[in-house]
Amino acid sequence: MKKIIVALDGLKYSRGSSSYAIYLAKQMSAHLVGIFLDDFTYHSYKVYDLIHDDEPVSEEEVERCEEDDAQRRKESVEEFKSACREEGIEYSVHHDRNIAIRELLHESIYADLMVIDSKETLTHYEENRPTRFISNLLPHIECPVIVAPSSSTPIRKLVLLYDGDPSSVYAIKMFSCLFSTMEDLETEVITVKTNDHHSRTPDNRLMREFMRRHYPNAQYTILKGYPDIEVTNYLKHKHQGEIVILGAYRRGLVSRWFRPSMADTLMQELTCPLFIAHNK
Repeated sequence: MKKIIVALDGLKYSRGSSSYAIYLAKQMSAHLVGIFLDDFTYHSYKVYDLIHDDEPVSEEEVERCEEDDAQRRKESVEEFKSACREEGIEYSVHHDRNIAIRELLHESIYADLMVIDSKETLTHYEENRPTRFISNLLPHIECPVIVAPSSSTPIRKLVLLYDGDPSSVYAIKMFSCLFSTMEDLETEVITVKTNDHHSRTPDNRLMREFMRRHYPNAQYTILKGYPDIEVTNYLKHKHQGEIVILGAYRRGLVSRWFRPSMADTLMQELTCPLFIAHNK
């Protein structure tokens, strides 16, 4: 049985990422762990909002705010548990109370897959995607991750981004291992050629031989131009139910076009889930 972890902020509970993780756990017959990031430095209130007429902040008011936060976190956990029970999946809950990013990276060592909301911030503020929290997490994560939008639909089509780099093949391998039941879904392999006039995928013979064993019905699309622009424009007009699989998020990793900016651009422009995996 595989293990999925879903990163959750008990103060701003993401029903979207929770329900998507439950859907994936059901598809995979996996055990789902709700990681509640109860970072001791993070509260729903701002201390300066508790200051009135230049008077010191009262201990009673701080205590009341702390109790409100504790109650909100408790309600989030109960909502998660109730949703898991309703869908009949195996689940457990972890409360990580130290620095959230460190705790989540440590949890990722012992997981097969992580699911996280693309808008997750672990702060009071809304941020543009990718948020700082996501940007700091992805380069160092120790398992594949699905960055999910706030609202997702069941997976009906796989979009595999392939540039001939080993990292893009690794991401396909990891997705295939985790979601072997999806190998018969509609599948499209997308490659971008910038200066190459040939209409074949890189390592064409080897790649197609590999794909026949995993996704025998895959269709191949060759785009011309700059990858960041062409892939984004192409996928913008697609239908719901797609998941995009790509590799090489890690900063500093040499790749022809799956650099960090590709994943960042897709998070900014698309509303479908992204499956990201990178070999080291």
